[in-house]
Amino acid sequence: MDLPYLRAHPQHLPTFLTHQRIRETPVGGGVCNASRLTLDDGSSLFAKTWPSGPAPDGMFAAEAAGLAWLREAGAVPIPEVLVALPELLAMEWVEPGEPSPSAAERFGRDLARLHRSGADAFGADWAGYIGPLPLDNTPASEGWGSWFATRRLLPYLRTSADRGALSAGDVAVVERIINTIDAYGEQEAPARIHGDLWPGNLLWAADGRGWLVDPAAHGGHRETDLATLALFGGVPHLDTIRGAYQEVWPLADGWRVRVPLHQLHLLLVHTAAFGGGYRGAVRAAADAVLRG
Repeated sequence: MDLPYLRAHPQHLPTFLTHQRIRETPVGGGVCNASRLTLDDGSSLFAKTWPSGPAPDGMFAAEAAGLAWLREAGAVPIPEVLVALPELLAMEWVEPGEPSPSAAERFGRDLARLHRSGADAFGADWAGYIGPLPLDNTPASEGWGSWFATRRLLPYLRTSADRGALSAGDVAVVERIINTIDAYGEQEAPARIHGDLWPGNLLWAADGRGWLVDPAAHGGHRETDLATLALFGGVPHLDTIRGAYQEVWPLADGWRVRVPLHQLHLLLVHTAAFGGGYRGAVRAAADAVLRG
């Protein structure tokens, strides 16, 4: 199997893998198993499969749709999807590199251009996933605050509470934010965002650029992507990224105060998916939102 054959017959890839007719090298991944596949012509792919049994219905289709939509903007480098099947997702291989100030500066400008390419509405035209969990992408006509509260905070707050990952006091604090969301957020038109842009989903590549991978792409608020880049230790050269972004598309006044609000969504996803180990981070972000 070479790349031209794969493009013409993507449905054959699982069979070639099953019969070990493609060299497969495990690589680090997230909730999925990830591998580097080497084809007969020497080209490489990055492939993802679910660890046990079939992937959740629509998960790989959602990622493929999001990657294609982000790629349409022609702003940030996005891997090309080559195979999108219910049980497997394969895309072009991006050779890893090292972060540098110049790469960070370029990425900041690219990210601003991506966001500025816009979206028709908050949400998307496909059912979404974020990590292992469904993401309600139903397009919304209401303003950002109401949409963010009902589609990005409330579902993951409920799941986190149901699994005992948050205390009653934690839930009450987040509910207060949900019920008064317009007091904390800045209304903007929908931007074309990655939607799950923690530092691990920014791939520093050997070509000297920052590539976006593993999106939960949708029309959202551009401050969300920038806020989540600061989570879990923060991406290298974050100040350089922000500075370059601001040169292309300045953020509204007060954006620094709103960082915890935009981080709250991804933190609630973590308590919903992975449990109480992230409880302290959720509560710290919620308290920071209320302090203003």
